[in-house]
Amino acid sequence: MPQQADLELAMRLADTADRITTRRFQARDLRIREKPDRTPVTDADTTVEAAVRESVRAARPDDDFAGEETGGEVTAGRTWIVDPIDGTKNFLRGVPVWATLIALLEDGRPTVGVVAAPALRSRWWAAAGHGAWLRRGSAGAEPLRLHVSGVARLENAYLSTTNTRTWDAFHSRAAYLRLADACWEDRAFGDFLQHCMVAEGTVDIAAEPVVSPWDIAALQILVEEAGGVCTDLLGGSPQRGTGALSANPELHRLAVEALAAPAAATTGAATIP
Repeated sequence: MPQQADLELAMRLADTADRITTRRFQARDLRIREKPDRTPVTDADTTVEAAVRESVRAARPDDDFAGEETGGEVTAGRTWIVDPIDGTKNFLRGVPVWATLIALLEDGRPTVGVVAAPALRSRWWAAAGHGAWLRRGSAGAEPLRLHVSGVARLENAYLSTTNTRTWDAFHSRAAYLRLADACWEDRAFGDFLQHCMVAEGTVDIAAEPVVSPWDIAALQILVEEAGGVCTDLLGGSPQRGTGALSANPELHRLAVEALAAPAAATTGAATIP
């Protein structure tokens, strides 16, 4: 397996992140500041990213690195990309739904991805050509191979997003509501978790109007290795920042069509196959 050594490194990086985040989760002295875009960052975010960056530098000195808090660019060749805490608002409020996202991109495509959610006692991972996996519980628990659902019609689909207000700012709330109205049920599981649930087959579609590369790289390969499709809202690369859409291939096609439908189109499950 060409990616075996890289996957093993990514898992060790996730172990390092877990030790830091679990120690700082619900800490009374957690330090929080607001970034220019008004999103929060904690001392746990910055400590995790610094530790992961240093570990990558030591283990793969020729590779590039990009992180949410300290920057960097995805370049041609090999780039490790990290979101130290996806779900920082949950983390600082004491909600256990947050994760460290670690991915290796080679020529702009993720080939390894790890999603570490220690407060949920869950870790998801994938490597190109070798499937998507979930271990829940102890480190010795048997991992489960993942596959997206077989739901083929929007009227039977379970849909999730992150925050409906962001659709106004970054795409179109009317477009999201068209898709939601065409689906069986919609929820806002949000952030990393909804894409992991698509890979698990417990949610059928995850759609959000804005992501950064570190938000989606690890999730993209997880969904793809589970048999799904992960693109932006237009069907292009999710690395472009124009949203993210995960689903099985048939629902993905239908969701792209629904999100692109003219605003005057009639909504409802009966009008979209």
